[in-house]
Amino acid sequence: MEGLHEEKTKYLEEMGNVLREDVIKMLVEAGSGHSAGPLGMADIFATMYFHILSHNPKKPEWPERDRLVLSNGHICPIQYAALARAGYFKLEELMTLRKLNSRLQGHPHRKSLPGVETTSGPLGSGLSQAIGMALAAKLDHARKRIYCLMSDGEHQEGNTWEAVMFAGKNRLSNLTAILDRNNIQIDGYTEEIMPLEPLKAKYEAFNWHVLEIDGHNPEELVDAVAEAIAIFEKPTMIIAHTIPGKGVSFMERKYEWHGKPPNKEEAAKALRELRTLGDRIKSEHQ
Repeated sequence: MEGLHEEKTKYLEEMGNVLREDVIKMLVEAGSGHSAGPLGMADIFATMYFHILSHNPKKPEWPERDRLVLSNGHICPIQYAALARAGYFKLEELMTLRKLNSRLQGHPHRKSLPGVETTSGPLGSGLSQAIGMALAAKLDHARKRIYCLMSDGEHQEGNTWEAVMFAGKNRLSNLTAILDRNNIQIDGYTEEIMPLEPLKAKYEAFNWHVLEIDGHNPEELVDAVAEAIAIFEKPTMIIAHTIPGKGVSFMERKYEWHGKPPNKEEAAKALRELRTLGDRIKSEHQ
């Protein structure tokens, strides 16, 4: 994996914002879905699909592809947007989100859509799925890497920590988890509902290599993944600090937007703000 130069960094930042616009359009058309998480993870998905992952949209079943497991499946609108922009299916299909007979279900379903590696929904199961892939790849001496994207709230699930222990014990160095540390869940703020800290120390205690980054900085994510690839004796957890609802002022850091879509007026306002943000990104790199 190559490092980032200025032009590629600009491209990834712009793509992250394009994905945010796609998410808003999808959610208002669907009339249901989650807003805060997908907007907060847009920069990570842009960087994964357009720089980090070894994958081929024209051959989605390519055996040597990297695997991206989305554990917190409720943020799937951002994955759908990234897949469409990467060329896995036509952009127009994004507007079928959550509609009857759509391939774009409210939680991703394996086999329904090219590029979707796992079925997710019940929180806490994604890391176990990713571990199975990582262990199989180790046994096959395969070069592909496994990435698991997780929420912070699902770390309140006991099965998450069983998986954490298993990965550490088996030294799955081909596994990199990325934790969306946005500090919210559907009922409030994580540290008020069920405190998670110290997350870094907990993972280190289970024999993981742990890094913390700004989840809106593509360069930091690329550097962290490069370091994870260089670690041979243990799995890596990248704690990505993000702003839920990123780019939309009335959604940012508000847990109330965890699980609801914008109405038409809110969507129009959100899109105006995101276009302004897009213009600012362009001007900063000129």
